[in-house]
Amino acid sequence: MSSLPNPGSTEKTLNRRTDRSIEDREVMYEILDESLVCHVGFVDENNQPFVLPMGFARYEDSLLLHGSTGSRLMRRIGSGIPICIEVTLLDGLVLAKSSFESSMNYRSVVIFGKGEIVEGEQKDFLLNKLTDHLAPGRSSEIRNSTKKELAATLLVSVALIETSVKIRTGPPKEAESDLDSQVWSGLVPFRLVAQNPIPSDEISKNLNLPKSVNQLKQIYNRQYYQICKLYIYIFHLL
Repeated sequence: MSSLPNPGSTEKTLNRRTDRSIEDREVMYEILDESLVCHVGFVDENNQPFVLPMGFARYEDSLLLHGSTGSRLMRRIGSGIPICIEVTLLDGLVLAKSSFESSMNYRSVVIFGKGEIVEGEQKDFLLNKLTDHLAPGRSSEIRNSTKKELAATLLVSVALIETSVKIRTGPPKEAESDLDSQVWSGLVPFRLVAQNPIPSDEISKNLNLPKSVNQLKQIYNRQYYQICKLYIYIFHLL
């Protein structure tokens, strides 16, 4: 079990919506492991704010980001300045009988921290973790990265120390004056779906789908049922 603080338990991460706050690291790990894209916020050398969408992966108690060593902004992220990372999974629209009470069902993580550049033998290992986060098992199906490719790639690790997890589930919370209104209200569930793979060249057209690609549909279909299980778990936490 991690000795790091639970989400929402530090000064930066306390929030006003305690009814949506989840102080459980395992729930945070599940959200991060299901997500593919995060948004990284920081300020550059000229005091210009940026928010960049990036692919990522979690490894143990760290978040991994990667980009080109030639990227000024990527080098800035890895320089040790304060950064803020946000991840959101949209689970559905909550359509109430009024716009005021309408909302969204979501699971989100906010991370406050500092980036640290990863070098040495661990770099190749962790880059493979990033590859396998996008398509589990893919790193074993493709060739190893060359020294030139590794040298051109900047890998940044951010410790999951100061974090916040917020989740909204359930139907609309209607105003009492709207309960008898003859207006439809309810949920419109959303989920990410993997469609049929499209080969990029003639060679790929004549090959069987590798395991990493073939299982993506199964993964995203299974995640729908994992969401249902997570909601049941959260209900018992509240």
